[in-house]
Amino acid sequence: MKLLGFSAQKPLYQAWQQDPARVQQWEGETYPAIKAEAKAIGASIYFADEAGIRSDYHTGTTWAPVGETPVVSVTGRRFSFNMISAVSPRGDLRFMIHEGTVDAVVFKEFLKRLMVGATKPVFVVVDGHSIHKSKLVREYVDSLVGMLKLFCLPPYSPHLNPDELVWAHVKRQVSKQFVQEKADMKKLALSALRRIQKLPDLVKSVFRQQEIRYAAD
Repeated sequence: MKLLGFSAQKPLYQAWQQDPARVQQWEGETYPAIKAEAKAIGASIYFADEAGIRSDYHTGTTWAPVGETPVVSVTGRRFSFNMISAVSPRGDLRFMIHEGTVDAVVFKEFLKRLMVGATKPVFVVVDGHSIHKSKLVREYVDSLVGMLKLFCLPPYSPHLNPDELVWAHVKRQVSKQFVQEKADMKKLALSALRRIQKLPDLVKSVFRQQEIRYAAD
């Protein structure tokens, strides 16, 4: 295979339901229009996403003698919790940890926290999950009379959301540690999120790593 120009690589997985035309429209028309509108009125843009973290999630590699598979001690207990965060091209990170299902009520609470202290409009880009389009959320957005706007990414296109890379970073950090209790895992996740929050250049880098570039003005 090497003689034919092939090499072993980790594949990228893409949902077959994804519509390339809608992705192209987002990249070439929709997001540039959102960005232009935000610039015109001084709005902040955030990309938001939800993620779960589990005690049995493991990733990465470690060193071991050739031919000897390393064994890492982990807990056999299973526990989890959910997280919501939002990142901006300017390097801001806002987050919330929630135990239980993330529904419309929880998402609305996150939006309310995101709006604390906002003196100019806030634009939030999310996926097409039903909680983002719920009546409860729509009514809250409408009640702010233009101070908050939600925009949906094309279906089946998580690669367009830079916040996905934040979750990948947090999960890597937590999975490297030995945890026995949910409280330990929660503490590690909070520590990782707070560290990222203090590193705006790291947050900006997740935008540069995307297939399209969400460059800050």
